[in-house]
Amino acid sequence: MNKRSAIIGVGSFLPEKIITNHDLSQLVDTTHDWIVSRTGIHQRHVAGDHEKTSDLALAACKKALKSSGRGVDDLDFIICATTTPDQIFPSTSTRLQGLLGMSKGFAFDIQAVCGGFIYALAVANNFITTGQAQRGIVVGAETMSRLLDWNDRSTAILFGDGAGAVVLEARDGAGSLADFGILKTFLHSDGQLNDILQMTEGPGSGTCFGTMIMKGQDVFRHAVEKLGGAIEEMLSDTGLTADDIDWFVPHQANERIIDALVKRFDFPSHKVIKTVSLHANTSAASIPLALDAAVMDGRIKKGDLVLLDALGAGLTWGSALVRWG
Repeated sequence: MNKRSAIIGVGSFLPEKIITNHDLSQLVDTTHDWIVSRTGIHQRHVAGDHEKTSDLALAACKKALKSSGRGVDDLDFIICATTTPDQIFPSTSTRLQGLLGMSKGFAFDIQAVCGGFIYALAVANNFITTGQAQRGIVVGAETMSRLLDWNDRSTAILFGDGAGAVVLEARDGAGSLADFGILKTFLHSDGQLNDILQMTEGPGSGTCFGTMIMKGQDVFRHAVEKLGGAIEEMLSDTGLTADDIDWFVPHQANERIIDALVKRFDFPSHKVIKTVSLHANTSAASIPLALDAAVMDGRIKKGDLVLLDALGAGLTWGSALVRWG
């Protein structure tokens, strides 16, 4: 028998405060129609003054645990993907461990920006399939609004805050694509493209906080190229075609990027999960937020084959293929 990591629970959380495109038009030189035409974004949720990344993550983790029917004492690990930790140290994941009352196992953060959830999912999968853990939580949580210059139209319109989590559990499988759980993951990075999306400074360079810089056209071009390559890699390795995929859940960064991938692989629009219009780009939280939305409204069901695909600064990118249930 082969060990698989099955997703047995999912949960998410969004801050109450919403900033619409019309609200942003009062801050920067932009309009609702301009933002929608270039990104597909209509609004974004923004953390309140006293809401921390760990607060968002904690709410998502509690919902995922409730969905899974498991308790905190059943967990062996917490892996938190975040670019916006509560503190430089200790990690947000260990803070979550304490807040949840988890007294065993281990917890650590992964920083791969928008690619973080795929990276964390792949790492968690390896712990389970190698027998080092039986069960754990992967959570993507971000307060990207804290990194923004709200006077910079090129970045202020793109990002939002939120958290999403999944509970993974070891299951026996036959080693085929018919198994339930995570069937395959691929991870990539290219540090030569480090400067096209970055925070200019940080503690290691002598300043605690920098400025977000994005070369928008370069990011768009590489996103379509790299994400498309990741999809091709997954389909080629598994022998599947786009027709075999029940649901495509891409990183929710920009609707134009998603539409370019959908067109390239001829994914039917009814098989694509999109939440970018309501959430904007929530970085490592975007895929689990989209997953939770699609599970809650009944689109993703047990037995469905789900393809996840994300790219973030670094550049980092990757894909995961999951049989739901």
